[in-house]
Amino acid sequence: MEYYSTNKQSQPVSLQEAVLRGLAPDKGLYMPQHIGTLPKAFFNNIAQMSLQEISYAVASTLFGEDIESDVLKEIVYDTLNFDIPLRHISGDRYCLELFHGPTLAFKDVGARFMARLLSYFNKIENGGNRQVNVLVATSGDTGSAVANGFLGVPGIHVYVLYPQGKVSKIQEAQFTTLGQNITALEVNGTFDDCQALVKNAFIDNELNEAMMLTSANSINVARFLPQSFYYFYAYAQLAQREQDTNNIVVAVPSGNFGNLAAGLIAKRMGLPIKRFIAANNRNCVFFDYLRTGNYEPRPSIATIANAMDVGNPSNFARIINLYGNSHQAICNEIGGCTYSDEQIGETINNVFTADDYLLDPHGAVAYRALTEMLQPGEIGVALETAHPAKFKGTVEKIINKEVEIPERLQKFMQGTKETVKINSGFHSFKQFLLQSIQ
Repeated sequence: MEYYSTNKQSQPVSLQEAVLRGLAPDKGLYMPQHIGTLPKAFFNNIAQMSLQEISYAVASTLFGEDIESDVLKEIVYDTLNFDIPLRHISGDRYCLELFHGPTLAFKDVGARFMARLLSYFNKIENGGNRQVNVLVATSGDTGSAVANGFLGVPGIHVYVLYPQGKVSKIQEAQFTTLGQNITALEVNGTFDDCQALVKNAFIDNELNEAMMLTSANSINVARFLPQSFYYFYAYAQLAQREQDTNNIVVAVPSGNFGNLAAGLIAKRMGLPIKRFIAANNRNCVFFDYLRTGNYEPRPSIATIANAMDVGNPSNFARIINLYGNSHQAICNEIGGCTYSDEQIGETINNVFTADDYLLDPHGAVAYRALTEMLQPGEIGVALETAHPAKFKGTVEKIINKEVEIPERLQKFMQGTKETVKINSGFHSFKQFLLQSIQ
């Protein structure tokens, strides 16, 4: 299958080239030319299928033309060696727990899949003899998921760019203490500055001639498309419990919008989701777009749901492309909301008190959207994207109770932080990259 650029100013490419490039030459994001649909029999049997079986069926529809079936199955099964349970919270509201992977965040799915797929394509393209340099900007969980997904993978070096002082200490420890083929760059700026550095690197001719670059942010198709897997698995778990699965509403914590874009792909593949809610913190560029039809990026604002602090979400381009630039078509299937830190904290405390369930700040944004926007007869699923212990200080202040840190997170905290501090100017970043390969 070929992949086109959302800017439509460069030639379509193969999946292999799309994954290795990351970003198209015209600065657009790659999208599949065709989105296949799954047969009715798949949905009739989905309640009896495992996460790995479901994901392999979805992956075969997405990537089956480009990867041998046995290789794809091995990648999928190796990626998803953990569960993604659906928890009933209250009434018609559920949380899909996406934090049971190695770094306790939803991005483990896409990052682990991409690491394995990129390694496979690198062997085909270069015989594994040329180093692939992965650039990734993070506002929190992306860095840890990508760094751990690629840790020790031969032929690949990862550079994680993150905004100094704007990620939690636990998040930071997950990608600054690893060493080996992981380099953490502490940027004096915002997440949007980090993302701009990554994007500018991909269009710099001198850099691309000197080193093989790709991205592991959700701008890369191998990162965002696998996130569609767990939407199908959530439906399968609902099908085991609910008689009527025709009115499912999914609330998605929305920052860079890769997660929502993957859900929309799942819907195009036949998954019967009635509608989505793009749940925002105070960074509400997309919410304003839904209200006005005007997309106006702006500097990000720091909030307690820091992984969503994005003022110019990359994957907006994919959503626009999916709906043929129709504002009305987007509004027909996606609702929106925006919440302050106070509202997020209130939700965490209320759910913990009433339902004995602890949300992280990002999941709380989505869960509050369900409490306010779910209509009679609808079943709501909120994506709980990270373990609340990753935001220990913030959550403890809200519930006035200590949050236990899982053993996996404790191990990261015991490591020694190693970073390179850079400013937000592209010239210094470029010079660092060029010097790193000398």
